[in-house]
Amino acid sequence: MIPPEADAAFVARMEDVLDLYARPPDPRVPLVCFDEGGKGLRAEARPPLPPAPGRPAREDAEYARRGSANLFLWVAPHEGRRGVAVTAQRTRADWALAVRELVDVGFPGAERIALVLDNLNTHTPAALYHAFPPAEARRLLAKLELHYTPLHGSWLNIAELELSALQRQCLDRRIPDAAALAAEVAAWAAERNAAQVGVAWHLTTAEARTKLARLYPVPVFAK
Repeated sequence: MIPPEADAAFVARMEDVLDLYARPPDPRVPLVCFDEGGKGLRAEARPPLPPAPGRPAREDAEYARRGSANLFLWVAPHEGRRGVAVTAQRTRADWALAVRELVDVGFPGAERIALVLDNLNTHTPAALYHAFPPAEARRLLAKLELHYTPLHGSWLNIAELELSALQRQCLDRRIPDAAALAAEVAAWAAERNAAQVGVAWHLTTAEARTKLARLYPVPVFAK
């Protein structure tokens, strides 16, 4: 959702993200977009009927609830790489662990990671200090260049597009437990990584100033 009225805070963060997307790819400072979503776990109440000639597979409308799981997803759009981690919760400590995995395993050779996030209250430097000793928290922060999407501007996060693809291609069915979910999303990510599926972002800051002009406040000191 885009706010209907002019909002200086919105456009400031929007232009920050758009300028970041316009940077030339730099392997020393890779662009990475990060987001999270949930998945309800559902088991079959009765065994489904397999497909037969002239008849598709059938499953009973009834199912058994098995709780839910959280998915932390990151995507490096210039590289065509992504990763998904399944967790029981999405607390600030869970987020901090996902960030350490991103830094140390996903991009161990990067000088810094230009990381795009939404402004959820768990996505903060303080979360790293909550989870780790000060020296470790500081080490991780030194590797991060944080860029936050504005309030009501999560559509600016490329990871949302990747989460949508994950939902359509992998999660739009019953998955009974966290282990099965982890196996499914790992297979999905591996297939897309092998194909190096990237993302082409087209909206620029200059275009936003024209197409989204209604969002911009009237400057106090106009030329």
